[in-house]
Amino acid sequence: MAIAGKSKILIIGGTGYIGKYIIEASMKAGHPNFALIRASTVTDPQKGKLIESFKNSGITMMLGDIDDHESLVKAIKQVDVVISTVGIEQIADQVKIIAAIKEAGTVKRFLPSEFGNDSDCCDEAVDPAATCFRVKSQIRRAVEAEGISYTYVCSYRFAGYFLNNLGQMHATAPPRDRVIILGDGIPKVIVVKEEDIASYTIKAVDDPRTLNKIIYIKPPANICSFNDIIYLWEKKIGNSLEKIYIPEKQVLKKIQESQFPTNTSLSIGHSVFIKGDNTKYEIDPSIGVEASELYPEVKYTTVDEYLNQFI
Repeated sequence: MAIAGKSKILIIGGTGYIGKYIIEASMKAGHPNFALIRASTVTDPQKGKLIESFKNSGITMMLGDIDDHESLVKAIKQVDVVISTVGIEQIADQVKIIAAIKEAGTVKRFLPSEFGNDSDCCDEAVDPAATCFRVKSQIRRAVEAEGISYTYVCSYRFAGYFLNNLGQMHATAPPRDRVIILGDGIPKVIVVKEEDIASYTIKAVDDPRTLNKIIYIKPPANICSFNDIIYLWEKKIGNSLEKIYIPEKQVLKKIQESQFPTNTSLSIGHSVFIKGDNTKYEIDPSIGVEASELYPEVKYTTVDEYLNQFI
């Protein structure tokens, strides 16, 4: 049920991977929620079921598309906050959302689709990840140039992408015999459960402390190396895994030889697990805040706790 005084939120990309968690968290927090839905999505067998559940939960569905400026402006005029959760292939298209927000003139905050590394701190990344980070940074600069109030969300690694199989491509569960590790497994990485990412994101939308800031979701118990995570898993299953370390040179070669989406996944892995792009910088308090410090009431799921479901 919507709570008086809560910002009205439009989620763009709400049927996508992280979008559905954002919608759920926003509903739980009592925000009036709107979702921009493409006509083609309504007829999609799987996403159609999700849309039906949104409707049943009281979310206002608005037919539109970021390529349809008129429908986008119409939807944006209904709300106070716009959250974009569009996928990697539509990151650059967010300039259309920026233009619509500017024309609508009603939005008090925009959260573009980030939900990963801090795009301004990935100078050693290689393509195709490097291009993705660069485009995300360009979207930031476009938001700032238009004078639109914002919050950027850096949530690092999705637990559902990494912990479900410990980064083993095509595996459906964490390994019990051997594990492939990009690099030496030493750089610290950050892994966060999707529901927790959504909870922190929604808490930030009306918080003056996150206005025109980057919110970094870095729960202390979830900052650990690949080797640390493997050690946790080995303790849980009572077995030592064979560890196969892939040197950077070999990873770079594999990236060049692979096609999408494998090359994208590997290049992001290179950035995170070899170059340490999750943790190689300290938060600058003039531009950023840390989520678990701002919202200690959020009981986040630790890496250790998350792995228990696979024992």
